Amino acid sequence: MTAPLRINEALLIADRAFQPFQCVAWAPQDGNGELSLTVIDRTSTRIGRKQIPSSAYTDPAQLEHVLEQAREELRSDGYTLQSWSMPH
Repeated sequence: MTAPLRINEALLIADRAFQPFQCVAWAPQDGNGELSLTVIDRTSTRIGRKQIPSSAYTDPAQLEHVLEQAREELRSDGYTLQSWSMPH
């Protein structure tokens, strides 16, 4: 059984998942527990966005699935990402 991730751990994992691009993440102040990720390129242009419910970012397997899905969306849009795997 894997321990639930804290939000700071999820943020670090998400940041590494989108290299060489920058991942900006924040938790909206409305308190719904969602994590918003925005991936930007070197010109600060937003190239991707994902909302992650707290149930997904606290569970390592679900977070991995959501991040892989977001990476695939970027690849299908023509962006090249560095190789990445979920830390265990």
